Amino acid sequence: MNDSAKPAVFLDRDGVLNREIGYIKKLEDLTLISGAAKAVRRLNEANIFCCLVTNQAGAARGFYPLEHVLDLNQRLCDLLEAEAGAKLDALYYCRYLSAPAGGKTPELTRWSTWRKPNTGMLVAAAWEYNLDLKRSVVVGDKATDIDLANNVGAKGILVQTGYGKEILKGEYQHRAHPDYVAADLTQAVDWIFGHMKSA
Repeated sequence: MNDSAKPAVFLDRDGVLNREIGYIKKLEDLTLISGAAKAVRRLNEANIFCCLVTNQAGAARGFYPLEHVLDLNQRLCDLLEAEAGAKLDALYYCRYLSAPAGGKTPELTRWSTWRKPNTGMLVAAAWEYNLDLKRSVVVGDKATDIDLANNVGAKGILVQTGYGKEILKGEYQHRAHPDYVAADLTQAVDWIFGHMKSA
């Protein structure tokens, strides 16, 4: 990293961009959360690097082939473009899951530095795109997303779509301590603009 490194916004997928419905076995069941595409478009228009970082263990659990994860990510990109002319500058996903956590597909069953809250995806993105993680923001609906932000020194925003409300109640994963709690990605982007202007 150098002085030219730029901040980024790292977005979780399920529960942040598209509706949280568990493991998505049919492509057509991936649908955007209202306002998410326009929120991404606002980041695009402000020239803020926008990067997907998502744990996707469905193939490792044996629910569907790995190609299905790629197809879902492509559908996400197609929907963002169709609804608001929005785009993700980079996509990272962790396909691996350890055996104790439920991994069953042999070639995908292992521990990985990329699985959130481990920092591998963000470190890889930072090196590839010259990003300043400490000036960046992670937006997610799970405690592990906020843990990820804490682990790299970024700001963490918890959205109340997806599992966000359960996290706040302590009913899912564990209690998180985000820098900001937003109703949805639209409100999160409002906060990001204010934070980055003042930073």
